[in-house]
Parts: sequence; C-alpha cells; structure tokens
Amino acid sequence: MKISSFVFLLSLIFCTSFSGCDNTNCTETTWYLDADGDGLGDPDVSQIACDQLAGYVENSDDTDDSGGVVTKAVDPALFLTSGVTITTEPCTLSDGTVTSCYKFVTTSVPADHDMGPWCPTNISDDASAGGIWIENGEVYDVDGAFVQNMASFYSDSKWLMYDSNGDIYVTETEADCIAAANPNVGVEYENFCVECLPAYVTSITQTYYIPISPVELATPYTFAMGPGTTSVRGIAFNGVRFDAPAPTGAILGAYTLAPFDDAGGHINHNAGYHYHAATGVSTTYEQTDSHGGMIGYALDGYGIYEQLDKDGTEPTDLDACRGHYDQVRGYHYHVAAPGTNSFINCLNGAYVK
Repeated sequence: MKISSFVFLLSLIFCTSFSGCDNTNCTETTWYLDADGDGLGDPDVSQIACDQLAGYVENSDDTDDSGGVVTKAVDPALFLTSGVTITTEPCTLSDGTVTSCYKFVTTSVPADHDMGPWCPTNISDDASAGGIWIENGEVYDVDGAFVQNMASFYSDSKWLMYDSNGDIYVTETEADCIAAANPNVGVEYENFCVECLPAYVTSITQTYYIPISPVELATPYTFAMGPGTTSVRGIAFNGVRFDAPAPTGAILGAYTLAPFDDAGGHINHNAGYHYHAATGVSTTYEQTDSHGGMIGYALDGYGIYEQLDKDGTEPTDLDACRGHYDQVRGYHYHVAAPGTNSFINCLNGAYVK
C-alpha cells in the first residue's frame, strides 16, 4: 500500500471514531499525480479522495510523468508512396541551424481521392455536380441554386453566371484557366465559374524540405511572401500542400468564382492542385487515444492534426499558431475550421528558406 493511501485510510478511521465528521455524502475517487501538467496522470502515484486534489487528475494514461519534453521526428513512412518521393539531404534552417531534412518531391495528383468537380453546369444541378465555397467562416455547396442566388448572396445585381437556359458560364480550355485563375482577370471572364482540370497540371511537381527533427524558435515565424520566406503551411500525406489563404476577395472582385472541391482543393497553373481547407477527405491517421487524427506535417516538422478531437470538441489550450503540447505527440498543430480559409497561423519551428 502506498504511504499516501495509508495516511488517507487513517483519516477515515479517525472520522468514523469521533463525532463531528460526516462522510455520508462522500463519493470516493482515485486521483493520479500529474507532475508535468499535461492533463494525464501517473498510474503509479495516486490518492483516494472525495474531491479533486491539487496537482492530481482522474486520468491515469501518462506513461512518462517526469515532465521531460517530447520531440517527435518526422515519420516518412506515413506518406503515400504514389506521387511522393522522399530523400534525405543536409539543410540549413531559417534560424541558422545546420541539420538534415527530408526532401519531398510531389506531383499534383493525390493518390487517395479524386479531384473535382468544381463548377456545376446548370442552375438545376445538385451538390454532387459542384464543389464548395468558403465565406465568413462557413462552407457552402456550390450547386446550381448557389450560383443562381449569387446576386442575392452578395447583394450585388452584377452577379449573373448563367444564361436564359440556366446554363452556367464555365471556363472550357487550359488558356481560359490560366487567364481566369488570376486576380487580374479581364472583363471577358466576369461571371464565369473557373474550372481548371487535372489534365492541365499532370506534369507539375513541387519540392519541399522539412527538418527531420523540429527545431523550436524563440519567436514563432509569421507567414510571408518573398525571398527567404514561406507562405505554404505544410503538406498532406498524399503530397498535396496546405496553402496560404485563397485570395477570395480578389476572385470575387473580378466577378469570377473559383470553387474548391469537396476535399478543399483546386488547381492553378503555378501551384498545381493544392488545399485551402481541411475537410477530412485526405489521408488521416487515427490516434489510439481521444485526440484528433493526424493529417500531415507543417514545414517546420511539427505534426498537423484535425481541428477537433474524437469527442467533437476543439482543444482549448491552443497557442497563437494553433499548436499545443502533449506527452504523446510532443508539440503539434490543429488545423482551423474549413470555413476559415486557413490551416495554421504561424510556425513555431524553424523552416528551410
């Protein structure tokens, strides 16, 4: 018997031997020491009490309650072998650290799901004919009714993306895709639904470098564009990148619509196929505990996980980058809700410039 349990037993004997001690409403619970404050208790150190004791929790799942910091290295075996080539190279990170990185060369074709559709062809089409659109934190099906009601949705009568037969104006050629998938789109593409097809980008490859073991920064890196910076958030296990927010304001300002498919992705001629939302379609590795599933890695080597845990709730202790720490996964991120047009807000670790 542990000393703490023996002391508590003596206190119960004392209470039952003398008046003035009322245990009639006591529901005894076993509480476990949480030395590292991660919400998980040490199964080998416990006390029995009616009320929760300071520094103790009801959970007993912590296999290492020493408070040691866990850093998880990138696991290349999690990536799909089709469309993703991984090698190891020396690299220098943004903070000057000289280390080793995984070099990922990926195609624009995800092996775990189909791409598209994006644009419905008639205002009578249901949601299966189109993709999704993101607006003010919400996700909308781009079906025929959505296109038909865009003038009301945006309170602008200039929106009219279909003809008298209800047929929707959709880009038809690769040249149209290149010209219309551009914030500086010409007036000739106003009121067009932009649909760039997978066939246009089959020859595109992307290269990403991710440190094998993450290196924490003293101050998180804020995403930016330009030399020596990065705007890409990370990559999914199928090799498709989690991209910077889509320029939806510029798209809508040109009176075009460039929907995402149900996986949260669409195509342009520079980035190929890429994601702007995590919708649960790409490869996800379920966790053995109540934590949300893993969907990829950020460019700093920290893991990226689903927005919600298995109980449908979002962790309440996320930092400004949308990351937090536990003893199982080390530091890691949780993606933002699909309707936010974002994934994570910054990098807590160094990246390859």
